[in-house]
Amino acid sequence: MTRFEQSFASLPDKVRIFLAIRVGDDVEAAIYRLIEELRAPNDGVAWARRDKLHVTLKFLGTAIDSARLAPLAEAVAEVSKAAAAFQVRTRGIGAFPNLRRPRVLWTGLESQLLIRLASQIEDAAAHLGFERAERPWAPHLTIARIRDPRRVRSLLGRLQEANQSEFGESRVGEIALYRSHLSSNGSTYERLATFPLSGSE
Repeated sequence: MTRFEQSFASLPDKVRIFLAIRVGDDVEAAIYRLIEELRAPNDGVAWARRDKLHVTLKFLGTAIDSARLAPLAEAVAEVSKAAAAFQVRTRGIGAFPNLRRPRVLWTGLESQLLIRLASQIEDAAAHLGFERAERPWAPHLTIARIRDPRRVRSLLGRLQEANQSEFGESRVGEIALYRSHLSSNGSTYERLATFPLSGSE
C-alpha cells in the first residue's frame, strides 16, 4: 500500500475534491480588508471567509470515488516535483459573467507559471480519466457569490472603484488537495495532501 493509499484509506466511498493553491498571508489580509470595506448588512452577497480564500487549479468533482485519489495524488506529486516555486501578483476586481450582472466576484492573478502549472494539472488529471474543464482556465480567487442580484446595485459602483486594487505578490510553493464538506452552514475544506513545488528554477 502506497503512502497516499494509506492516507486516504479512511475516507468515505465518495468525496468532493479539488486542487488549489493559497496566496501569502499579507495578500490574503489585503484582500480581506477590501472584503470588509465592500461588505454591507443584508447586501445579498455571500462573502468568502479569510480562512477559505484559495485559488482552485482543478475541481475534480462532487462525488469522486475515493479509490481514484491515490493515483491522482501520485500524478500531482510528479507535476510538483518538476515545477519550481514562483511569484504571483494579485490585483483587480472582476466578476463572472461581468461587473454589470455579477454572480461571482473575484480578484485576478498574474503569472504565466501559474497558468502553466494549472495546464499540467489538467493534463495529469485527464490522463487518469477526469473530465477536462469546458472552458479555458482563468487564474482568479473567488471573494464572493451573489445570492440576490436585486440587492447589489449599491455595490456595483464600489466594485468599479476597486477594479484597480493592488493586493501584492506571493510566493507559491505548494499545491494542496482538498476535500470539501457541504452543510447547511456552508462549506468547510479539509486538506488531504500537500505537494511542494520542488523543481529547479
